[in-house]
Amino acid sequence: MADGILTQLNKASAAEEFFALLGVDYDPKIVNVARLHILRRMGQYLAGEDFTGIADETVAERCKTVLERAYADFVASTPIDQRVFKVLKDAVAPRPKQTPTLVQIGTLK
Repeated sequence: MADGILTQLNKASAAEEFFALLGVDYDPKIVNVARLHILRRMGQYLAGEDFTGIADETVAERCKTVLERAYADFVASTPIDQRVFKVLKDAVAPRPKQTPTLVQIGTLK
């Protein structure tokens, strides 16, 4: 019995393998710059999915659609614009205002 698509994807170790397994065309220049961002976005899109009891062909088609969507996000804009990872989100997060600590003169010795 052949491994299902989810098993194959779990064994994949490079972004290019995901694209090949799911039959998604891609520009290597975009993948070279945004590979981790694309896969992270794909994971975010798939996070709410439940594939229990669904035919492997349907799962593969859904995964293909999600990878195409994640890839398209980075064709249209950059990883900095998309801010998939926490470090990039934190880079633009509003910083809390620092208020000076007030010390009463009577407490100083």
